Amino acid sequence: MSLSTRCLLCRLSSLSEAVIRSKSHFVKYIVAKANIRMSAVMTGYGNVKLINGNEIPSEAIMIDFRSDTVTKPNNEMRAAMMNADVGDDVYGEDPTVNELQKLGANLLGKEAALFVPSGTMSNLIALLTHCKLRGSEAIVGDESHILHYEQTGAAQFGGINLRSVKTFADGSLDLDEIKRKIRNSKDAHQSHSVLLCVENTHNRCGGRIVPQEWILKASQLAKENGMKFHLDGARIFNAAVALGVPVSEIAEPFDSVSVCLSKGLGAPVGSLLIGTKSFIEEAHRCRKALGGGMRQAGILAAAGILSLQKGPIRLAQDHMFTKQLAVTAQEVGKDIVEVDLDTVETNMVMLKVEPKSGATPNSIVRRLAESTEKEVHAVGQDVRLLAYPMTESNIRIVVHCNNTPEDIKLAQDKLGYVFGELKHNDA
Repeated sequence: MSLSTRCLLCRLSSLSEAVIRSKSHFVKYIVAKANIRMSAVMTGYGNVKLINGNEIPSEAIMIDFRSDTVTKPNNEMRAAMMNADVGDDVYGEDPTVNELQKLGANLLGKEAALFVPSGTMSNLIALLTHCKLRGSEAIVGDESHILHYEQTGAAQFGGINLRSVKTFADGSLDLDEIKRKIRNSKDAHQSHSVLLCVENTHNRCGGRIVPQEWILKASQLAKENGMKFHLDGARIFNAAVALGVPVSEIAEPFDSVSVCLSKGLGAPVGSLLIGTKSFIEEAHRCRKALGGGMRQAGILAAAGILSLQKGPIRLAQDHMFTKQLAVTAQEVGKDIVEVDLDTVETNMVMLKVEPKSGATPNSIVRRLAESTEKEVHAVGQDVRLLAYPMTESNIRIVVHCNNTPEDIKLAQDKLGYVFGELKHNDA
């Protein structure tokens, strides 16, 4: 080999090593950048968490009252999930899912149940199963979750018209208006009213319990007109615990019931749709069509079983904590917010912002999620309270199973400080 050839090969070898080193450094750089970005996504920037648009320092005490959907599974649930016996639920072969469905049906006094990913899907499956013909009509409350928060999926996927009627403050609907709006004639111009839907407890009414006497009247009205009767019972266990009655007593008049496991009951995921065996068989087909068929879902169902067995026991304490917060808000928030203690029945309290205060639900919620140096110096710690601006005039606070007595005391102090500050600023 000539000298010039050897020199050329040496140069090429050196160049190759340089490229490899360069690539190695580049890869390390990219990985490092990715790790930094991942850290930023997970924690905000530095030691700050970004939650619902609020920057919460990691050392701050955060009390989350936005919803009971924010609950996290406890260690017992996590262990049950890890050790769950599983199979293919689409084939009906997951033993843990089957156990959950049987438990839910028995508790509500019905024949069968279906485990689904969410309450929205559960309600949608009920609507699609009851209202088999496109162009059918379901009557719902004008403040219902089905109407406000489920994208009118019944219309999107089933061609079902949602006809709304007035919702009273206690969550019941205007029976006279329902009578007027039921359409079951043979006139080809009109839809057929097939389904009547009720929500209990009622979200937008502040966790109110719909009176059982009214439910029985509504059930009779539905039967007289050949309609099915569906309950959005996302928080039905809250109602049962508050009334001191079996949950089956509330569920009895309904043809189908949707129950959420991932709110106050504390499971991480899932709802049950409950009804007759034939209804659930049809609902199973709808679930598959909507993409809700989960395979080894026993991992989730294991948490659901514990939520039904142990979750209701805790709800009475949630209700007590809610009442304590409501009393505090009424006392310290005078002239800023109005609280009707008679309407605080379960785990929600509505703070109605006084128009003359100059504050808004958004401004108050924003301030509760913040903390000033003066505040920290005065109270001795950095406390951030997360709430939900429900409407243009109302703030919703929801207590749940992850809240402790210490949380409630800190929240009471936080409300006292912030409302006192707002009054001082207004003076």
